[in-house]
Amino acid sequence: MIKPWFGVRLAAAYAALSLGTLTLFAQDMASFEKRTTVKVLPNGLTLIVCERHEAPVFSFYTEVNAGSANDPGGQSGLAHMFEHMAFKGTDQIGTTDYPAEKVALAKVEIAYAAYDAEFRKRVGQDATKLAELKKVFDDARAEAQKYVIPNAFAQLAEVNGAEGINASTAEDTTQYFWSMPENRLELWAYMESGRIGHPVEREFYKERDVVQEERRMRVDSSPTGRLVDQFLATAYVAHPYRRPGVGFESEISQVSATEAQEFHAMYYVPSNIVIAVVGDVNTATAMPMLEKYFGPIPAGPKPEPMATVEPPQFAEKNVVIKEATQPFYLEGYHRGDYLDPDDSVYDAITDIFSNGRTARLYKSLVVDEKIAAVAQGFSGFPGDKFPGLFAFYAVPLPGHTDEEMETAIHKELERMKTEDVSDAELERFKTRAKADKLRGLADNAGLAEQLADYQTKYGDWREMFREIAKIDAVTKADIRRVANKTFVATNRTTARIEFEKPAAAAAATTATPAPGGAQ
Repeated sequence: MIKPWFGVRLAAAYAALSLGTLTLFAQDMASFEKRTTVKVLPNGLTLIVCERHEAPVFSFYTEVNAGSANDPGGQSGLAHMFEHMAFKGTDQIGTTDYPAEKVALAKVEIAYAAYDAEFRKRVGQDATKLAELKKVFDDARAEAQKYVIPNAFAQLAEVNGAEGINASTAEDTTQYFWSMPENRLELWAYMESGRIGHPVEREFYKERDVVQEERRMRVDSSPTGRLVDQFLATAYVAHPYRRPGVGFESEISQVSATEAQEFHAMYYVPSNIVIAVVGDVNTATAMPMLEKYFGPIPAGPKPEPMATVEPPQFAEKNVVIKEATQPFYLEGYHRGDYLDPDDSVYDAITDIFSNGRTARLYKSLVVDEKIAAVAQGFSGFPGDKFPGLFAFYAVPLPGHTDEEMETAIHKELERMKTEDVSDAELERFKTRAKADKLRGLADNAGLAEQLADYQTKYGDWREMFREIAKIDAVTKADIRRVANKTFVATNRTTARIEFEKPAAAAAATTATPAPGGAQ
């Protein structure tokens, strides 16, 4: 078949861009190898320094190889607490008198343990004693608060030019990052090494209250949040991915600073941490200085790999929430982790289904059928360190239903299972995937994140360049094969919100007599 002239030009443009991207990646990898140094310190901490001298600034990215999936049983939400405690300071920053504060914080823990023991009693709880113990606990917290210099850590960073100070918690990892002028590198090293090696759980219970409120906003008061909560709890029967990252209210409301210290001692060991520094730094002088600050952090055993493996799903599962709110449809299918040989194939399916206005779900449900306000698919939910889910969701337009969303999505899935994707769709995926990777390397912060993440996942940051070959290797047959393997009913969990009138409104409607009816 002879292609139209615009089709020939489009194919040629994609081919040229693809070839150019590959060449650029090959050049960049060689360039990065010259400018990037990795050093594993004797205590096990991995340091990556990448020189990039375009501007007199640097960015760092600290990745701890532990997230909410590592929360101990009965302590859900604990990993997330460290995001909130990230910038509370150290034994040298944030306190007026650390020796006295240390004593006061120890008294807080003693008081809390006594209060918590009484609170947890299911039989024989003494309300008067509980109130007395609560007062002792509150008084101990007030005493410890006297030594706190609020926000001292963040303010020290900001007054020295720090930008984008932040932390985040995922199911798989926890991250800390910001950018700073290059002449503040040593100050940063002093602060970050102290934060990792000498954290102080000051204001822990204050932040615990903040996390409880966050749960109420994100989950308890959000219909979609509750749906996702129930969806994951249904899709998984064994793996910690079934638990909410923010924690269950009954557990996060009782977790203690002592338990946080135990979590830190287990997972925040140097052998479980990678730190990448990118920017206007000189490796010859920066690396010895970083060793000076990060080297003394006490070593510890690398955490044991997770033993829990989610068993195969053999039957379709369904969740239905009925309430007076916007309908919402969600479904998911189990897939392998990021080391799965088909990982790039799942990326291709995500792109073809959901990337832009020409994507299949948007075009079918939103443009052509006009039944949905939004429709998308995404992979690696809620994480990808362990086998996750390939999920799809759609929001029906007024007058349309979740059942229509389900039917339309399944129609597109069947099409992918029985028909090859087009040449243009496959090429668009490959071109966009490579372009996205290049964009991720465009600034210091993005590059630091990529270096730390790939070093954590693969033990070698160069894997981010080697992934290009995996992307290029994806074929139409791969997409059909993976679609047929994954998108089957017995591997599916669905969740939906169905609109239902409030009970009061329904009762009022029922009580209203029909015109001309008996009084």
